[in-house]
Amino acid sequence: MSKDVRYERRAVTLLALGFGLVGLDRWIIAPLFPAMADELGLDYQDLGGIVGALGVAWGVSSLLMGRLSDRIGRRKVLVPGILLFSLCTAFTGLASGLFSLIAIRLVIGLTEGAYSPAAFAATAEASHPKRRGLNMGIQQSTFALFGVGLGPILATQLLQVLPSWHWVFALLIVPGVLLAVLLARVIREPDVLAAPAPVAVERPKWSHLFRHRNIPLAIVALCGTMTCIFVLSAMVPSYLTDFLHLSTVQMGMIASGIGFGAFFGQLVIPGASDRIGRRPAVLVALVLCAALLAVFAAQGPVMPVLFLLLFFVAFGANGCLALIVGALTVESVPPALTATAIGTVMGIGEIFGGGVAPVVAGYLSKHYGIQYSLYLALGGLLLAVVTAVFFVETAPRRSRRATPAARHEVV
Repeated sequence: MSKDVRYERRAVTLLALGFGLVGLDRWIIAPLFPAMADELGLDYQDLGGIVGALGVAWGVSSLLMGRLSDRIGRRKVLVPGILLFSLCTAFTGLASGLFSLIAIRLVIGLTEGAYSPAAFAATAEASHPKRRGLNMGIQQSTFALFGVGLGPILATQLLQVLPSWHWVFALLIVPGVLLAVLLARVIREPDVLAAPAPVAVERPKWSHLFRHRNIPLAIVALCGTMTCIFVLSAMVPSYLTDFLHLSTVQMGMIASGIGFGAFFGQLVIPGASDRIGRRPAVLVALVLCAALLAVFAAQGPVMPVLFLLLFFVAFGANGCLALIVGALTVESVPPALTATAIGTVMGIGEIFGGGVAPVVAGYLSKHYGIQYSLYLALGGLLLAVVTAVFFVETAPRRSRRATPAARHEVV
């Protein structure tokens, strides 16, 4: 695929908007949950189960659909994926209880899990290698900006003007349909798919991923990082209203710090890694956000301080997520395994960090107090820090000075 700048900009913009819609559809349920809980009789453990079910489904789907995208192309996965998860998000507004909510969110997880690895791979393929980290950061940054940044503000404000929370979900189908049409018209297929390989060349197998040292390390680091991100995203709104006794409007403003911090972190950290290297960027960011999360757990109900702490915790954690599942994973495997590698790292990270961790956080919150969910998030960050020490450098500008240096270094 030619790396013309015009196509690069169009593709990254559309794929970023699509992933932003993924984030909005996924996370708008958290700020709406207090209103939903009153009507449907739900508790913290139910919230953890609802969030966790989507995460597990997303992970399983990513594991399977990343490989499929490498075989059949990007558009055939991207377009149906965005249409289906937008439709299912609208159906969330029809839920009448815990069972129907979990069932609908499971389907959303399956469809969003299909969209995401194909979108990441398409972004990597459209990007010049020296802009790959930045572009993949841009593409992923909208997930947090729309989902956890603008989402709480949008949800709490719409609740003031719409008859109920049901209508908020219904509105989200419109942008999904528009983006699906644009993606179908713009996104190109990868060169490796367009040009059939010679018969004598063996197609790489899924198991070949684990010959590359960074892949198992990325899986563990992503599990830890996503534990922090998704536990905070799910539990912080209720933590602010129930433990710190802030109002719903105050909660929406403070919780938006997660989204805005994540947005800027996913721009700055992957972009900086193009220059300073993937490994040092991950390590510095993770250490700093772990320290700030410990401070947040001890902080009282002071709005500006809580907002800033959440902003910088999310800045570091989400910036590392974008870098680990994006440029670092892509640069660690051959081109024919790009979406397969992304889907595998993202899928396993989602199952444990986005699926199991929120369920554990919900159990801790219900039986011991919602404040203890913050320590689960901190533990995930510490796991990621230890794992990231062993990453092999892959940044094109730094790989010659890295040890070992080869981009596709095999253990």
